[in-house]
Amino acid sequence: MTRESMSYDVLIVGGGPAGLAAAIRIKQVASDVSVCLIEKSAEIGGHILSGTIMDPGALDALSPDWREQVPGVLPVCEEHFLFLHKNGASEFPGWLLPACFHNDGNFVLSLSNLCRWLGQTAEALGVEIYPGFAGTEVLYNNEGAVIGVATGDVGRLRNGDPGPAFQPGMELLAHYTLFAEGSRGHLGKQLEKRFDLRATAAPQLFGLGIKEVWEIPADRHRPGCIVHTAGWPLDGHTYGGGFLYHQANHQISVGFVTGLGYTNPYLSPFGEFQRFKTHPALRGHLEGGKRIAYGARTITSGGLGSLPRLVFRGGALIGDDAGFLNAARTKGSHGAILSGMLAAEACVAALGTGRRHDELTDYPHAFRNSALYDELFRARNFKSWLDKGVAVGGALFAIEQHLFRGKAPWTPSPPPADCLTLRKAADSRLIAYPAPDGVMTFDRPSSVYLSSTAHEEDQPCHLRLHGEEIPIEVNLRDYDSPEQRYCPAGVFEIVIEANGQPRLQINASNCLHCKACDIKDPTQNIDWIPPQGGEGPNYTDT
Repeated sequence: MTRESMSYDVLIVGGGPAGLAAAIRIKQVASDVSVCLIEKSAEIGGHILSGTIMDPGALDALSPDWREQVPGVLPVCEEHFLFLHKNGASEFPGWLLPACFHNDGNFVLSLSNLCRWLGQTAEALGVEIYPGFAGTEVLYNNEGAVIGVATGDVGRLRNGDPGPAFQPGMELLAHYTLFAEGSRGHLGKQLEKRFDLRATAAPQLFGLGIKEVWEIPADRHRPGCIVHTAGWPLDGHTYGGGFLYHQANHQISVGFVTGLGYTNPYLSPFGEFQRFKTHPALRGHLEGGKRIAYGARTITSGGLGSLPRLVFRGGALIGDDAGFLNAARTKGSHGAILSGMLAAEACVAALGTGRRHDELTDYPHAFRNSALYDELFRARNFKSWLDKGVAVGGALFAIEQHLFRGKAPWTPSPPPADCLTLRKAADSRLIAYPAPDGVMTFDRPSSVYLSSTAHEEDQPCHLRLHGEEIPIEVNLRDYDSPEQRYCPAGVFEIVIEANGQPRLQINASNCLHCKACDIKDPTQNIDWIPPQGGEGPNYTDT
């Protein structure tokens, strides 16, 4: 099959904070460098759900006037950190919390709005942006260096044959390609394997964040108020926590992150999130409001020790494709932006000396000497301590931060990969989740509806199984099909055939692109790949 091709100096795969910051920074430093950015969502910001807390440092360096340009930016003016019990809560006093948990000087904003503004800024500088195009294949030259990517074909039928509206993908070629696909990037995972980028890294760890956006009455709105929680509804051995942010336009972002290293196959992150909202300390913020959006995504949380080697011949990993999120601070956007800027400057320097398709060694060197490295170094033991239990691990982390300012001369052993932690169902406790009330708690079908997720039904399934028999012969037999519970969209379902035999049904049209299945499946039998470009959730109304 012949594919058309286009060539650029730099190609960026992914239109989130990291990719957009990289594109902008390249044009700021060298306006004559040609830059192309592709994004799998139908529009920039479409796969990014609303509220976040932004550390402004990286944005200030990228564009000092961003506060006045991005709609709905609010300074954090009130914050609470609660430890939840089943029927009550204890608030941690500010003096007891490590400095990394404080949000003085940070801002509440819609990350989707920020990305749309960054996209407009990049286009004004001359960046070519193509939303609705997913990178599906890495291209290499004869020496094995990355020379770009191919976008996915459009219009293939379910069996893979070209349909009547078939259009082949394009080859986008570049001297350097930056991969900014976000957590568990499809191409990033392939690059890590091909170039052995994880040879000296600890396993990457992940959390599954599930979020809703609510509109609330004006008398309940406290602009700039933020709440973070630990404890209930999770048990003392399971990492996770909740958040609630009062953002602009009488909206609240409320969500819950469940560490995917949990051990009980009966745990449902969606069910835990729904229970979380019923707590007396939270429901008062939401009562009288209306849920208007729903979404989910995984976030990297392994920290500094889980970072892969960042560069390879012809390109680099930036943002959560590498894993720059600071789990202790529950913040990653500023790290994504800064990593994109550092990689951009390395690209410009290399191109300026006539280099092509080699390693951008200036990028990891600049990261090693950056404030971001220092921040991640101070928090490097967070997940290792939490793996010892929330109460004990949290206390050990707090002691380390207070007494050693995060620079203790030890590093505990890292936790195992998330796919290795499930106990057998026979050794696990059943968890009974309450039925949804339709007011504060909801079911998955009505939630997915609010995500505006859309996929063409007659196309190849974008959730690929290495072995068709494994979901029944291993997952169902040993773990009672945990994919039915860890997926926040009801994509995986065990159905009983007419002959009485069970079968895994994949409802791919429900997929929110969170990639939890690619991460948590105990046999690593599931590969998430991008569907046709432009498909998936559509979060741009919030």
